[in-house]
Amino acid sequence: MPDRPYVIDQMISAKMIAARIEELCAEIQAEFNGTDKLVVVGLLRGSFVFIADLVRELDLPIEVDFLEASSYGDAMESSREVRILKDLRGAIEGRDVLVVEDIVDTGHTLHHVVNLLRSRAPARLKSIALLDKPDRREIDMKADWTGFEIPDEFVVGYGIDFAQRNRNLGYIGKVRFT
Repeated sequence: MPDRPYVIDQMISAKMIAARIEELCAEIQAEFNGTDKLVVVGLLRGSFVFIADLVRELDLPIEVDFLEASSYGDAMESSREVRILKDLRGAIEGRDVLVVEDIVDTGHTLHHVVNLLRSRAPARLKSIALLDKPDRREIDMKADWTGFEIPDEFVVGYGIDFAQRNRNLGYIGKVRFT
């Protein structure tokens, strides 16, 4: 639990997120047009709201699976050590795969996950992140699609938490300590 009081300032509204998801899904559908099934892999826990909205908007045959990777714990800074806490249930060899991440900052988590999944020989492997913080990047890793580029601020909402709080906000907000 956060040990000092904070407020949350809205950065990206629910309407802006919904509009951007529509645009992104049009691009994803064009990329994966003709697929027999797209395996959408959500990185838990922060991506669960984003993945739900994405799959509802996509007009493709879809299978959903989840992978839980951690580099934060309850901290505000990445530890840079990526641990897989929950692996996929299904095989992805020879299949089309879309990895869904909530936020790319240092790049370590997405890099680790993409390399892990690539080693399992999918037919195509693409990634999407709701948020991108390029100012925090430590390794050269960028999602194939990005919802919003944001400054180096600690954010919550729309599935993203601060010590397991604020995931239920319908918008993206910046944490400001008071």
